[in-house]
Formats: sequence, C-alpha cells, structure tokens
Amino acid sequence: MSNTPLFQGQSLVVEKLASGFAELRFDRQGEAINKFDARTVEELGKAGEALAADGSIKGLMVTSAKDVFIVGADITEFGANFQKTEEEIAAWAYEANKKFSAIEDLPFPTVTLVSGLALGGGFEMALSTDYRVMSTVAQVGFPEVKLGIFPGFGGTVRFPRLVGADNAIEWIAGGGQMKADAALKVHAVDAVVAPDKLREAAEKLLQQAVDGKYDWKARRAQKTGKLQLNPIESMMVFTTSKAFIAGKAGKNYPAPLAAVTAIEKAAGKTRDDALKIEGMGFAKVAKTTQADALIGLFLNDQLIKKKGKAYVKAGKKIEHAAVLGAGIMGGGIAYQSAIKGTPVIMKDIADKSLDLGMEEANKLLSKQVERKKLTPEKAGHILSTIRPTLNYGDFKTVDIVVEAVVENPKVKKSVLAETETMVKEGTIIASNTSSISIDDLATAVKHPENFLGMHFFNPVHRMPLVEVIYGEKTSKEAIATVAAYAAAMGKTPIVVKNCPGFLVNRILFPYFYGFLGALRDGADFVKIDKVMEGFGWPMGPAYLQDVVGIDTSHHVGDVLAEGYPDRMKNDTGEKTALDVMYEQKRFGQKNGVGFYKYETDPKGKPKKIADPATYELLKPIQKGQVDMSDEEIIDRHMLPMIIETVRCLDDGIVETPTEADMGLIMGIGFPPFRGGALKYADTIGMQTILDKCAKFAHLGKLYEPTESMKKMAAEGKTYFPK
Repeated sequence: MSNTPLFQGQSLVVEKLASGFAELRFDRQGEAINKFDARTVEELGKAGEALAADGSIKGLMVTSAKDVFIVGADITEFGANFQKTEEEIAAWAYEANKKFSAIEDLPFPTVTLVSGLALGGGFEMALSTDYRVMSTVAQVGFPEVKLGIFPGFGGTVRFPRLVGADNAIEWIAGGGQMKADAALKVHAVDAVVAPDKLREAAEKLLQQAVDGKYDWKARRAQKTGKLQLNPIESMMVFTTSKAFIAGKAGKNYPAPLAAVTAIEKAAGKTRDDALKIEGMGFAKVAKTTQADALIGLFLNDQLIKKKGKAYVKAGKKIEHAAVLGAGIMGGGIAYQSAIKGTPVIMKDIADKSLDLGMEEANKLLSKQVERKKLTPEKAGHILSTIRPTLNYGDFKTVDIVVEAVVENPKVKKSVLAETETMVKEGTIIASNTSSISIDDLATAVKHPENFLGMHFFNPVHRMPLVEVIYGEKTSKEAIATVAAYAAAMGKTPIVVKNCPGFLVNRILFPYFYGFLGALRDGADFVKIDKVMEGFGWPMGPAYLQDVVGIDTSHHVGDVLAEGYPDRMKNDTGEKTALDVMYEQKRFGQKNGVGFYKYETDPKGKPKKIADPATYELLKPIQKGQVDMSDEEIIDRHMLPMIIETVRCLDDGIVETPTEADMGLIMGIGFPPFRGGALKYADTIGMQTILDKCAKFAHLGKLYEPTESMKKMAAEGKTYFPK
C-alpha cells in the first residue's frame, strides 16, 4: 500500500494503491467504532473531491480500519440538529446527501467491504457504491424507525431501486438488523465471503468490473433512475404495505408509515429529486415528539449501560450463586443465572417446590431449543448447572444468595438469619422483595453491610429491569457486586435507595390510585383501559391489576399506605374497587376472574372478557355512572405518576431523571415513545402540568405538585435539556 494519501482526515483517509485502485478507509481517530458525525460527513465530501480530481484511479474500495464498518449516525448530534426548522433539517439532509452522491458519481467502479456492522448511515454509505461484498459474520440494516425517524442519507431512495420496493419497505419499516444470508437473498449485497477473504473478494470483483465483466454503469443507472414499478404494481405494493404497517405500528409510531410514503412519493423521480423528497419526509418525523422521546431513550439506555459497566469494574465477580425458594420466581432467577453462565444452587424446603422450579427452568430452556437458539445438548448442560437441594450443604461455596421466598417479613427474616449462618464470610445476601423495607429485613442479619434488595420483575426471563436496593448499612462493594451480577444475568440494574415500594412500585401505585378514584367517580373500567392503551400502555390499569394479581396489588397497596399515608392511604372509610375485588376473591388471571373474566384461547393463553358481574359489584362504591372524557382519564392517571416520580428524584431514591424514566419503561412498560414520566412532563410542559394539577386539586395530595415542580415551571427548566 502506498503511503501517499490523497486525503487525510480525522475520520477517514483516501490512499492510492499499487494496483491502480484507491481505498477510502473509515478510521475514526481515538474511537473503537466508526460513526457518521458532522465531521465525518464533511470529510466524506472532501474525500469525494480528491477522488474525482485524480484521473489515474481505476476503481475504489471503501473499507473500515475497525472491527465494524460504520454503526450509523452520531445520535448525540440529533438533539441540536432537530431543534432547527423543518426546512433547515431538510436542507441539511440534502447537503449531506450530496457527499454520498459524489461517491456514487465517481467515473470508475466502486465497492464497499461490509465488515461487522453497517447500520443506518453506515449501510447507506455502502449503498452509495456500485457493489457490496459482505463478511459472513456482518450485519446490515436500517434501525432508524426505532428512534422515531427513517433513513435520511439516501436509504429510502437507493435501497428500493436496488432490491425492490417490497423488500425495502420490509427492511426499513421493520428496523431490524439483517444477517449476510438475508442480505444476499434480496440482492442488498453482491457476495458473501469469510471475514479473512473479504478484501481479496472485493479486489477481484472490482477488477472484473474494470475489465467489463460486470456492467457497473447499468447498476449505477438502476440506483439513480426511477423506481421500476408499473402503476398496478405500485398501487399493490404501497396500498397493501401502508395498511399493514399502520395496523402494526399504530398511530403512536408514525416513522414506519412516513418512510413508506417517502418511497412512494419519490418512486417516479430520479435520484436527486427523490433525495429532496426523502429530506422533507425525514425533517417532518425528526420534529415529532415521538422522535424526541425515542432518541432520548436511546441515549438514556447508553448512560444506564455506562453506569452498569462502572459497577462491573467496582464489584466482585460472582462465580457461584444460590437461590432460596424454588417455584416459578426462583426457577426463573436460577434459569437466568445459569443461561448466562453462572452456576446456581436452588434450595427449598419441599421437593414439590424444587420440582416446580426445575420444571420452570426446563420449560424456558426447551423454548430456546424450539427457537433454535440452543442445541438440546447445550440446554441439557445449562440445566445441569442448576442444582436443586433441600439443605445448605454447599452454601459455603457461593458468592451470593438471592432470597426469593414468600413476601412475608417474618418468614423472610427467619430465612435470612438462618442463611447467614450457612455461608462463608463476605457472601452477599440479596432479597428479591417487591415492597418490604430493606432496612427492616436487615435487622435479621449480623452483617447488614452484605445485605440488600435485588428486585426482579415477573416474568424474570423477559423483564429487563432489576432494582438493586441499598439500605442504610449496605456497603458500596455489595451494591456494585449485585449490580454487576444483574448485568452478568443480561439484566439492566438500576440502583435505588430503600423506601416503601422502592422506585417502580412506588410510582406505579399512585397511577393505580388515580384509576380507583376515577372508578369511584363513576368512570367505566373498560373505557379507562381502552383510553390508557390508546395513550400507549401495553395494557390498561384494570387489566394490569388482573395480571399483577389483585391480592398482590392489595398487599403492596397496604405497604405503601403505611409508607405514604398523606397521599396513598384511604382515610375515607369507603371501600375501593380493589377492596371489592379482593373481598370477592377475584384475584385476576391467577384464578380466572378479576375486573375481567378469563377464558383460554386456542393457543392456551388467557383471553379477557368484560364481566357484567364486575359492573354490579362496583355499583355500591360508585357515585353514579359518568362518561369521563379521554383527556380527564389520561390526566387522572398520569398526574399522580409524574408527581411521584418527581418525589423519588427529590428524595434521592434515584440519582438521575434518566434512571427514573428508564425504570418505568423497563419495569412496567411505560410507553417508550413518550420516553418516561419525566420526559412526558417535559413534552407537555411543566406549566401545563401545574394547570392540570390545579384542576384536580379537590382530589387531594395525590394531585399536589411539589415545590421543585413549581420552581422548574417558574424557571422554564426541563428534566432533559436539549
């Protein structure tokens, strides 16, 4: 390779090779990965100029000096960019696109070597060359819709012209990462080879194009011309896909549909006019509240992961774990530990419970085998690393014990005290409790510095969040070790200070109290569920209580009423809807009847049916029947949740707004496109929140804003500054 660069930047370099080819190599200085920030786009323009000016180049290879090609755009730049007007964003996109088009218009054939990941802008870079050779282990795709936007560097223009509108719509609207075989199948790439053969294959393909064996000019004309669809085909593809995507994405996620519309509008245009249409469509979605929230969510996730890595560094590595209490929860925790490589002892006092725990782990492993994620042999080996036992025999070998016995303080304290005498010095003991005070439980152990809470959410294998709850005496090392263990289990740990309900349940229950108040005032529980699901919740509050379990809700409600009597205690002496369901032993899905009745569908899953008996049972506790407006239903549920989230922040239960919002999204399914309770408050504005609170002031403390909220409104501040 010659050492005479045609262009040298901080993100990329262009060199002439002895073969007569040139190489444009992405190599972002001081970073482990390549991504498209403003500087890289600028340098790409200069690289294009240098390549076009040299008349001796025969062909171009676009490569990466990193393990990955380009992971996409630099998302940290979106915030400031998207503050601009729609016109300014569209103009910025069009100007950036000229740099990609300059590469596409070079007077010689071009090929990209796709290694590692080529996502979003990275894949769009690859599409601007004539050919693509992909490594067998690489992945390509357009994840932009997951951020509430769609490809803006020519993806909606070049890709459909290359692979057909139907394939392009599926890839762009789906937002997935595609493996090499899938990319080859739709002709998104021209060849797939082993990683060590990538350069050799690309050079060979480029030489064949130079020699006229491949018509690179025809390929280029295909990408820069109009989309080849006759009117009937066009109507079929776009009408069908728009109906399907609208049904699947719903009104709360406009980006997938906007992407299809951009492809459709630009179908009859050549490249440069099509890129203008893409830019205008991109600008429109970039200005939506959904894009704002989803981009914020991505950045929040990065921050949480960064914190998690710091805990991993600070904590001790767990080599061997134990779970106390088998059953569904214990079996789920044991499975999660074992599948991620930490062997685990599962102890219970009854063979029947151990059988249940092992059945749960086996069932989950069998599903992985069915989905071809594991071989039967691998699944068998993982199961063998879970050891059921009725005694404490090998507890001296474990580094952590996760206690998952019944949610009863007396039982838990007795088990914790006994366990502490059976483990080696320094073993961490963590209680999987959803609401019992960690400081109260710590009174049962002699080494409270090694004791804390580790709250898993049900079902353990699906829910990404683990609350790591520290008490007054918990050591920093114990916190870091448990957070590191949660991360090793593939979970996202959020560290929270002990308080009744911890973070997630403490914030969820005011939302439930909003629901009970709306029922008391005559609202229809089925309509409430419909409205809140329309707002974006995966299930409405009545259905959610049935899934959680009415008895569980009732118990946690008692704990929170004691902890926060000013706003969570029912002092009226009147029964709530929850009391009625509990007294009638209508515990929800677990016994087939709660607010709804449950029948089994053909797939064996519970199906809810509105039960006329519920209306009759609720009549005595309701003040008549009211057709409550959608806005009032939303406000009565969301305001208490926002206020309690702010209280958690003010009380130092979590350190940052990021952790508060991410806890709600990962713990209870808060609508992602709204970004969390605090992001939602930012979106509608704190003054608007205060005005809404004033409207419901007669409902009591649950709707009373905090002093910090009033101060924030007065100063015009937000939880997530742009």
